Amino acid sequence: MALRIELKPGERILIGDCVITNSDQRAQFVIDGRAAILREKDIMTAGRADTPAKRLYLAVQLMYISHDPRAHHETYFALMRDLIQAAPSTAPLIENMNNQILTGELYKALKVARKLIDYEQELLSNAKCDADLRKRGKENLRSA
Repeated sequence: MALRIELKPGERILIGDCVITNSDQRAQFVIDGRAAILREKDIMTAGRADTPAKRLYLAVQLMYISHDPRAHHETYFALMRDLIQAAPSTAPLIENMNNQILTGELYKALKVARKLIDYEQELLSNAKCDADLRKRGKENLRSA
């Protein structure tokens, strides 16, 4: 089944080993075949991989676009162990991602990794909110 892609002006897409940049007008095309395909919005760069979940996404992305995904397994599994140790509640998502990787469904693993990034952001937001509440509580005790 072919994939229909529409690119905005200037938008980039990765197809296999090639980065394609659209001209100054919308373009639509159909891709038929088996190649790694990532839209610009789904590409994680090393510079943007600034959290554990984003680094894990980057490792899965490298597996997805690589001719030899196993070359990135060691990095992936090390990052995965660190993240589960730091945030055990991520285990169900990571287990799902592992299953996708082990069955060769790397694009599906990327989709799970995106959910993991969202979940990580939620955890960080909750931690910040809790810290703010504790800080206000201490300030209220001091002023009482």
